Amino acid sequence: MDFKELANSAIKAAKAAGAVIRNAAKDNVAVDHKDGGTNYASQVVTEIDRECDGIIREILKPISEKYDIAFLTEELPDDGSRLKKDCFWCVDPLDGTLAFIRKEPGYAVSIALVSKEGIPLIGVVYNPTSDLLYHAIKGSGVFRNNQSWQPRSTDNKVLSFISDKLLHEIPNAEQIRAKIDIQVNDYQLLVKKECFGGGAVWNAIRVIEEAPACMIKTPKEEKGGGSLWDYAATTCIFNELELQATNFHGGPLDLNKASDTYMNHEGVFFSSVELSR
Repeated sequence: MDFKELANSAIKAAKAAGAVIRNAAKDNVAVDHKDGGTNYASQVVTEIDRECDGIIREILKPISEKYDIAFLTEELPDDGSRLKKDCFWCVDPLDGTLAFIRKEPGYAVSIALVSKEGIPLIGVVYNPTSDLLYHAIKGSGVFRNNQSWQPRSTDNKVLSFISDKLLHEIPNAEQIRAKIDIQVNDYQLLVKKECFGGGAVWNAIRVIEEAPACMIKTPKEEKGGGSLWDYAATTCIFNELELQATNFHGGPLDLNKASDTYMNHEGVFFSSVELSR
């Protein structure tokens, strides 16, 4: 496979979807509901989500046929082909739909190429509001607006906890606090602050851009905790930057779970504390 060719197709698709999102951002968009996890954010969908999904699938169709690539998207049922073919596209056409509906920042397009073994090979994230594009190819580094990118170390000693909601609103908050305290102590950070709002994809990018920072979700029994498409692209980016993108306990994320697409069984942990001097 030509991974540069594949990445270029994913970038083209992400920017095309982003243009639609940007044009619709000021409009009042009708909100529908779908089957999802237990939280409201995973159950809302708009015509823009669906339109962008169609655009991405249409752009990726030729190269998917060329390389026999499966397709998994938030907006269509999982057909199981991701478990049979060598790799699959893992797509969230509009992550942070709730932020988009509320006309708040924090939404993005996310496209990843993931191997059948669950290893992210390509990750593309596009923010249509700021026109910022991040992409990574396994073994080839990370690019920010198509320029090679390695975030600089920072003298900032304030650890940011980035989430879609305030810590006191999150179940199992004490487990999260304990993990944050470990980060503060191990890296001699001074205090912590909370930054909330936005979807998981853009929040992971914020973890890098606002270092030192972390994003944490604990394992839980209820379906939810995000899905494969919420973490696949950003995991590729974090891996190439040698930053932590793991499950809650520090193991590799299971990005091609056979039973379903939810991540509640293992939680997530994204961190950029390594960038703190």
